[in-house]
Amino acid sequence: GFHLSGTVTEPATATEPEMTYKVAISFDRCKITSVTCGCGNKDIFYCAHVVALSLYRIRKPDQVKLRLPISETLFQMNRDQLQKFVQYLITAHHTEVLPTAQKLADEILSSNSEINQVHGAPDPTAGASIDDENCWHLDEEQVREQVKLFLSQGGYYGSGKQLNSMFAKVREMLRMRDSNGARMLTLITEQFMADPRLSLWRQQGTGITEKCRQLWDELGALWVCVVLNPHCKLEEKSCWLRQLRKWGEMDVCPLEDGNYGNELPNITNALTQSSGHSQDSLARPRRTVFTRAIEGCDLHWQDSHLQRIISSDFYVSPSYQREGESLLFNSQGQPLWLEHVPTACARVDALRSHGYPREALRLTVAIINTLRLQQQRQLEIYKHQKKELLQRGATTITNLEGWVGHPLNPIGCLFLTLTEACRLEEENCLEISDAGDSKPPVYQHVPVVAGSQDSGESYLSLALEVALMGMGQQRVMPEGLYAQDKVCRNEEQIIARLQDLELDPVLVQTLRKQCILLLEGGPFSGLGEVIHRESVPMHTFAKYLFSALLPHDADLAYKLALRAMRLPVLETTAPSGDVTHPHHLVSVVPSRYPRWFTLGHLESQQCELASTMLTAAKGDMLRLRTVLEAIQKNIHSSSLIFKLAQDAFKIATPADSNSDTTLLNVALELGLQVMRMTLSTLNWRRREMVRWLVTCATEVGVRALVSILQSWYSLFTPTEATSIVAATVMSHNTILRLSLDYPQREELASCARTLALQCAMKDPQNCALSALTLCEKDHIAFETAYQIVIDAASTGMTYTQLFTIARYMEHRGYPLRAFKLASLAMTHLNLAYNQDTHPAINDVLWACALSHSLGKNELAAIIPLVVKSVHCATVLSDILRRCTMTAPGLAGIPGRRNSGKLMSTDKAPLRQLLDATISAYINTTHSRLTHISPRHYGEFIEFLSKARETFLLAQDGHIQFAQFIDNLKQIYKGKKKLMLLVRERFG
Repeated sequence: GFHLSGTVTEPATATEPEMTYKVAISFDRCKITSVTCGCGNKDIFYCAHVVALSLYRIRKPDQVKLRLPISETLFQMNRDQLQKFVQYLITAHHTEVLPTAQKLADEILSSNSEINQVHGAPDPTAGASIDDENCWHLDEEQVREQVKLFLSQGGYYGSGKQLNSMFAKVREMLRMRDSNGARMLTLITEQFMADPRLSLWRQQGTGITEKCRQLWDELGALWVCVVLNPHCKLEEKSCWLRQLRKWGEMDVCPLEDGNYGNELPNITNALTQSSGHSQDSLARPRRTVFTRAIEGCDLHWQDSHLQRIISSDFYVSPSYQREGESLLFNSQGQPLWLEHVPTACARVDALRSHGYPREALRLTVAIINTLRLQQQRQLEIYKHQKKELLQRGATTITNLEGWVGHPLNPIGCLFLTLTEACRLEEENCLEISDAGDSKPPVYQHVPVVAGSQDSGESYLSLALEVALMGMGQQRVMPEGLYAQDKVCRNEEQIIARLQDLELDPVLVQTLRKQCILLLEGGPFSGLGEVIHRESVPMHTFAKYLFSALLPHDADLAYKLALRAMRLPVLETTAPSGDVTHPHHLVSVVPSRYPRWFTLGHLESQQCELASTMLTAAKGDMLRLRTVLEAIQKNIHSSSLIFKLAQDAFKIATPADSNSDTTLLNVALELGLQVMRMTLSTLNWRRREMVRWLVTCATEVGVRALVSILQSWYSLFTPTEATSIVAATVMSHNTILRLSLDYPQREELASCARTLALQCAMKDPQNCALSALTLCEKDHIAFETAYQIVIDAASTGMTYTQLFTIARYMEHRGYPLRAFKLASLAMTHLNLAYNQDTHPAINDVLWACALSHSLGKNELAAIIPLVVKSVHCATVLSDILRRCTMTAPGLAGIPGRRNSGKLMSTDKAPLRQLLDATISAYINTTHSRLTHISPRHYGEFIEFLSKARETFLLAQDGHIQFAQFIDNLKQIYKGKKKLMLLVRERFG
């Protein structure tokens, strides 16, 4: 009958023994309706054993004995044979069937049992009746379990891939017109709706994760496909509609634009309440991922014009009707289909998905003919309004709904339908190998079958044309991060497909024609002369067009790419009245820009386009100029211009050949622009940018270096100009790199010195030392720099800066100048009694040592300054000790006589220093005793011992010290333990 059973043997492997499985399969009208296998496999697909048995039956039908259904065989048996049959059956399987056999026997013998009310008995081997539903076996429980498992893994462990392959399985079922497609999709959707993360995301107000969003999108698109099945029954459709509405009304149902409603309508919330603007964005109906499918349930295929389009390649209007306007045909008599474009494309997708490829192609051609006609008409309208629009410099947008990034992916759908018809199937080519490195598809031109005349067009050229039309459509940037992100993603997907096309002369002709139309286009084209401020930028698309056109028509390629460089949303002023639809009320949003979440990505794409043009224009000065102007006019981010400058520099200086001067000059000019842009703003990469600019100017040559040195004030801060720019230009490496002759070296050095002096005047604190260093080799410049330092010393400089320059002067052999600067530094310094670890101490000791080495007079001049500035006893006693160890004047200044005698602490100038040191010790002692703790007592006693050493340098020092100690004992007698220690040490 309709029941196939068999045993399948799986051969032994290195690790597993041979296994045998019992398999049973029921079928009905060429479909497998149920399966069981001893392997216990749990999967949505049949196990290998079921497949093996099915294939065996298909390939070797004569090997499988065909028997009547078991009920027919039993009918032929008499009473004895039946008894024998039943007893043998029970004996063969007594453990399994005995309880069932006993139960059945009891029921048959009981006259009023249920079994006796029914005529006849069931037969699993007999087929279903003709009215019964027949569909392929699908293990529903298994589908639920698998989807649940993949969702719980949240897109990790390749679960996203697994779910996508389940969606692909649904599409495959639809294509085979297997009624299980919709059943399987229902089961998948139920699990998606039960995903516990949905309510979590909704509570937190966060968007659904990126991977998950894409799965939901595909789910929504599949439902559109299912409800648009041209041959489904009405009751099926109404059943789906009920389900879709039920899911759509659940509050966790994801929304079409990827938000949970909190992200967008509310940006104008606070403002709209008070300012009485249109409540449009708040009142818009809630659109979920199922809304389009719900709307799709209202569409039907009964329209006679539509039926004629999809059922014949030769449906044309009679030639006598071709004059005048028609909504059904174009002037060549080819049928048009005037429906909302994404909806019409959803029909194409449905036809393709449900296994009607020819019909899908016919409808696609009608849609493209309609788009062409619309493009022509819009072009004509624009020609009349062109002057006025160009004067206004703004345009309204004709397309409220962009096709790229649209939930129904209309352009991708038409492109796929057309290219599938042109695909060359290679022999034994599997779709994708395990490594995932699928070979790009190979296409051939297949002529369009349309009407009686030969149009000379191919489906492949139509595919290219419709992709270009869709990508070039001017459209407003949609609201919300997800929708904006989707625009970028969809654009990249379409471009990746376009790059698979080999551009032969036919396709190049299509490309050129469409590019010219886009450039001339008015409001319908994103590459038209004027665009709306919030128009989706065309950079990514233009980069593809530029590269594709360049070998065939360079002028057109540049014209197009230069036109696409603009990014009007970043221009400061928005032309008034350029927004035609209420939910783009720019005036309502308080910030300067509308909410463009992908702006960073868009700006980097603009930069990529510019970089592509720069690379291509290498060596062509005219082209490079125009590209450079476009960059300077349209790119507003300093870091992107810097990246372009670096790119240009890299391309201009290949490692293995000579530099390209044209492109090098462009790199330099961009670098100079970056310098000017970032001069007064903070930029963390500024140092890197300055260094890079010097490297670039060095590559360009000595004139470029002279130029940046001469105009430093418009490019660099004084510190950058002296410490990085001039220092690098004057370095040995630069001189070698440029292999300069003596006059050139002198010219550079002179420029560097002039710069140094200008910077020292402008910012002496930070540039004086660099200026002196740069002017070392020129006496007049060096003297000028020194004078600038002296002039600035009294007002604008710190002691640290002055000490640093003083030490430099000593190192250069100018000890008296060093002394002068050190003295000036001392006047700015103040060291308190407790600052015995101050960083300036070394400078003070050095200054005193310098004065001492110069002679008595210099020492006498600096000591009053030291006494005034330094109040720290230990520092003062250190200076005193050093001054008494050797005789002054050992520096041996020519023309000076020194006595060579040690100096006495009783006479000036050391007497003044000694008094100051003793007084500092007394003051410090009192300060320390006001808040001393027992753990510091030992340290304090040592401090007093040091003080005694200083006291003893004075003539009556021991008397002074004894009085000082007595004084302490009197004042601080309360600190008994401390005073005890003082007595023990000092009596």
